[in-house]
Amino acid sequence: MKEGYELIYKRPKALVDVRMHYCPGCFHSTIHKLLMEVVEELDIQDKTIGVCPVGCSVFAYDYLDIDMQEAAHGRAAAVATGIKRMLPDRIVFSYQGDGDLAAIGLAETIHACNRGENFTFIFINNGIYGMTGGQMAPTTLEGQETTTSPYGRAPDKDGMPLKMAEIVSQFEMVAYVERVSCDTPANTRKAKRAIRKAFEFQMKGLGTTFIEVASNCPSGWKCTPEESLNWLKEHMFPYYPLGVLKEPSKKKKGNAARRTKTE
Repeated sequence: MKEGYELIYKRPKALVDVRMHYCPGCFHSTIHKLLMEVVEELDIQDKTIGVCPVGCSVFAYDYLDIDMQEAAHGRAAAVATGIKRMLPDRIVFSYQGDGDLAAIGLAETIHACNRGENFTFIFINNGIYGMTGGQMAPTTLEGQETTTSPYGRAPDKDGMPLKMAEIVSQFEMVAYVERVSCDTPANTRKAKRAIRKAFEFQMKGLGTTFIEVASNCPSGWKCTPEESLNWLKEHMFPYYPLGVLKEPSKKKKGNAARRTKTE
């Protein structure tokens, strides 16, 4: 660094110095960066384990310089549960898309949250199956066109989009739930704070923490990155509003303490 200049940003050491191959404008790369910034700030690189299943999330192995474990499609919550129970001193997170977490993996997600498994979900919700051809996902919005809903999602036959953050926040043993996004610098900073809080709550043993990222998918949505950001604001955010849905309380801490003592 040149003399007289102040360093205001550098690549996190835990983020591999290679070019990411995600589609232009996709939030995956941003979330990867935020995750590894938090890992570096908390000094937990050698204690963190990520679990990634099938989908765009599977490529995280190429970019995150931490211990990683692959899971079968939809089974990340079950794998993360096993890892955390065997290695309770580790910081464990699953990194999942909406097709994985809310479709084939819905049962694993629900039961892990109901049990209060002490790991963190990082849930990327872009309302579509991004990797496999742009099919309708459980989170696809009403009227949204996909390759399997060419005339738009119809609630009378397809049901309504699942609001996963709202669903899991109802479970008593879930400690912290927040929905964030990376569409603006301000929201990106909030997303990072949410990830850090989730890891800190996990380190305190408070129970399940769940971060939902309202994301874009320019390729799946058939639009430019800029258009995808506008679509997020106009369509995703009204149905999937950003903000904290649940935070730890004194009662929650007591429940977590009793659960730990029982185990």
